[in-house]
Amino acid sequence: MGTIAYFEGTDPLILTRLAVKGIGTLPVSNGWDNHGKNINHITKEDKISAVIGYLHKVIPIQDMAIHTKDILFTCNAYNIKVFLVAPEDLIDEARELVADAGDNITIVAPDELCDKLLECTG
Repeated sequence: MGTIAYFEGTDPLILTRLAVKGIGTLPVSNGWDNHGKNINHITKEDKISAVIGYLHKVIPIQDMAIHTKDILFTCNAYNIKVFLVAPEDLIDEARELVADAGDNITIVAPDELCDKLLECTG
């Protein structure tokens, strides 16, 4: 099993469920919140199966010069699945916001996240 990298604010109960299932977790940073390892510094040796976090953690509203695609560059390069959480009623709008950021990005409602992660970790 791989490791799930997570952005700040990820539901601690999800992280606890993963731990109980024997799945490791790694805090990652979007480059401005200093939550953990910078997302673009992860390597194949980190054995990341997926990255999770709330949508706002990869959409830099305060500095639109930085693009979501740039924040998730390493995920795209290593073909790491990215699950971004958005309210169910905003899923379609959220998809549009990240449409050009990579084919490996899935927008999920909060209540679907754990099932999606368990599917991708085996």
